[in-house]
Amino acid sequence: MAYATVNPFTAEQVKSFPNASDQEIQQALEAAQEAFDGWKTTTFSQRSQILQKAADLLRAEKPDLAGLLTLEMGKLFSEAQDEVEICAEIFEYYARHAETLLQPEKLPASDEQGEYWLKHEPLGVLLAVEPWNFPYYQVARIIAPQLAAGNTVLLKHASIVPQSAAAFEQLMREAGLPSGAFQNLYATKDQVETMIHDPWVQGVALTGSEGAGASVAEQAGKALKKTTLELGGADPFVVLRDADLDKTIQWAVMGRHFNGGQVCTASKRMIIDQHLYDDFLQRYTEAVAQLKAGDPMLAETTLAPLSSQEAADNLKSMIDEAVQHGATATPVGPAVPTQGAFVQPTILTDVTPDNPAYYKEFFGPVSMLIRAEDEQDAIRIANDSPYGLGGSVFTQDIERGQKVADQISTGMIFINHPTVIKPDLPFGGVRRSGYGRELIGLGIKEFVNHKLVGVVDIEAPF
Repeated sequence: MAYATVNPFTAEQVKSFPNASDQEIQQALEAAQEAFDGWKTTTFSQRSQILQKAADLLRAEKPDLAGLLTLEMGKLFSEAQDEVEICAEIFEYYARHAETLLQPEKLPASDEQGEYWLKHEPLGVLLAVEPWNFPYYQVARIIAPQLAAGNTVLLKHASIVPQSAAAFEQLMREAGLPSGAFQNLYATKDQVETMIHDPWVQGVALTGSEGAGASVAEQAGKALKKTTLELGGADPFVVLRDADLDKTIQWAVMGRHFNGGQVCTASKRMIIDQHLYDDFLQRYTEAVAQLKAGDPMLAETTLAPLSSQEAADNLKSMIDEAVQHGATATPVGPAVPTQGAFVQPTILTDVTPDNPAYYKEFFGPVSMLIRAEDEQDAIRIANDSPYGLGGSVFTQDIERGQKVADQISTGMIFINHPTVIKPDLPFGGVRRSGYGRELIGLGIKEFVNHKLVGVVDIEAPF
């Protein structure tokens, strides 16, 4: 596994990094455990000060940090700045709320002979395995709550964003986090397995592909370690007959092409009532054609390259496979640059359930449009998926939209908006989209010991 920064817009390899040695891995594990022994005893106030400092540094260094995201994975510079900001908001959220979220809970006693408390205590060293599409956000949403809870974290990041990973470690040091409490490691697959089985590691959080999730879950299961998995998605974007098409089209373009279309919660399957389908297809095609591919550092660019040439080639192969099985692939808009990891925006139609593409996740600017006979058919199509991450329903009747949303099996769903990500909203899915939740109180309680403390001071019965 080679860790290297390769600019996806120019294809230039900027910098490479050696894999960690086995000795470095062992030293990191020891340092993480040593840091935990001290960090777990700090007060919420002390942790809060460091988290708030991290938020302040993120905002102060936003242009430089954002530029690194654009360099390493091609994200539009404006979107990169937004990513830095949401990371700051996540740190700020836990700086303000961690103590309340983890407040001991007095339980209603089943009798009058005792007093019972549920306390939430840190587990220890955690391993975070994170992907490249949001190099900072994916890290922030695991380390902010877990550091706030008193755990320490080892990070194995994606091999194409090594400088972003190192920058986050440096930022946390500057924020005042004790040495060893958060460490970035350029680990190999075998070393990840070693860390999972190490007795100091108490849990693993992974965001990534189904394959990576299955592999990590298998090893963690053998080691009897808890995991949370945030995996892929093929979010339904349901357009009911009474939808406001002007608004809906705008959100459809944004929901599908944000971050170059490389978002787990992107609006990947557009399920449209047959009475609107032709009009939607025409207007959506015209709107997508307005996207401008180019240098992601420039403000006028609205379509980024994919994160790597490999990602672009894989996506093109998926389009070809879909066509071979009967789909119609329509390239949209001006030709994208030949330089860089670009994929032409493409609309897939005539994709039927016997086509493997129907059940796959397209990670890039590829829109799948599916015609629904009516509302119930739209719900059926939305649920006909191995995934269940996010989704949305568009209608002018909010009550109707809520009833439809209630019938769609997914971890998150929104009315008249693509899937929303905020620090005070939970994130997670069902089925092959993974398990567990991140953010808010659910996220901070994923890796704590929910310990019952009972005070039962009565005479013995004999």
